[in-house]
Amino acid sequence: MRSLIRCAVAAAVSAACVVSAVSALAADLKVGLSVSLSGPNSSIGIPYAKGMQAALAYKGEAGGRKIQLIVLDDGSDPTAAGRNARKLVEEEKVDILMGTSGVPASVAMAQVGREAKLPMIGLSPLSLDPAENPWIVTVAQPTQLMIDAVVERMKTNGVKTVGYIGFSDAWGDLVYDALTKAAPGAGIKVVSNERYARADASVTGQVLKIVALHPDAVMTGGSGTPGALPFLALTERGFRGGVYGQHGLINPDFVRVAGASGNGALMPTGPVIVAEQLPDNYPTKKIALDFRAAFLKANGVATTDAFSAYSFDAWLVFADSAARALATKAEPGTPAFRVALRDAIVSTKEVVGVHGVYSFKPGALYGVDQRARVIVKLDNGQWKLAP
Repeated sequence: MRSLIRCAVAAAVSAACVVSAVSALAADLKVGLSVSLSGPNSSIGIPYAKGMQAALAYKGEAGGRKIQLIVLDDGSDPTAAGRNARKLVEEEKVDILMGTSGVPASVAMAQVGREAKLPMIGLSPLSLDPAENPWIVTVAQPTQLMIDAVVERMKTNGVKTVGYIGFSDAWGDLVYDALTKAAPGAGIKVVSNERYARADASVTGQVLKIVALHPDAVMTGGSGTPGALPFLALTERGFRGGVYGQHGLINPDFVRVAGASGNGALMPTGPVIVAEQLPDNYPTKKIALDFRAAFLKANGVATTDAFSAYSFDAWLVFADSAARALATKAEPGTPAFRVALRDAIVSTKEVVGVHGVYSFKPGALYGVDQRARVIVKLDNGQWKLAP
């Protein structure tokens, strides 16, 4: 029996999905992935899908069982993400959900997982209460962990005041809340809280307000392609202070759209983005290089983003957990296996991934520590380790 990827996507983005094989029989294990292969979040969603293809090629079985991957496009719409999750649960009978390309859509999927009592591995940072939804974990770094690193760098650079501009949604809230929590301890005052929608074409008005306050630096809370807007507007207004980002901006589309306006920007990211620049004894360096080789083999191009590595890591956590769940003798496709798989996921110990080393426990949404972050600088279109 060979692995199968079935993709329900628009024709314009069908190239993002690769059919590896077709089999008359269902795979032993089913993974349901919903991501944004179209719409404003596609610069994140397409790498997620390609990272999954690399993962399937890298490890196509768990516990002696073949794995089937089913990929659906949510069009960057949280409502569609919820519908996709329901379809994956009710029609495809998946054993686990994974996704998606933004916080609001991930929350919509997690709600379906909770109702169905089906485990989910999120790919984006989340602010859900594990006590209310014990069926989900995420391989993303906690936003606070990453923003703490940014604030430490601001303090080192002598920043005393910082303006904020971010998305007017859950991701913008997560970054702002983390910034306001970390800044006072570093002697930094947050002087603005400007927001914009992901679909906006300009943030000139918001940036004018920030520049009028004369902050030492600006922190941005966007992601993907629309995350470049503040950088462009700040350059247009002649802002000469430091501009800081976060891990939601580590992709080639941001680099392309931001252009020279992003030069010199500092941001936190998982270590995979600068794998070759890491010390040889860094715990994730070897598998990061293995991931790059698997990605190139599966997709025919080299990876240049951080997002594809999140889905690769989610797959590694799932494969490790599925093998342990199968040892309980519960069969895939049954409620008993869903429980066994969830219990295995939340007891994961020191699984070495590309972004970090994963250890989960019941009641905890996140599973990484400081080994999952480094600071990088954008230097003429290239990410450079900034230790």
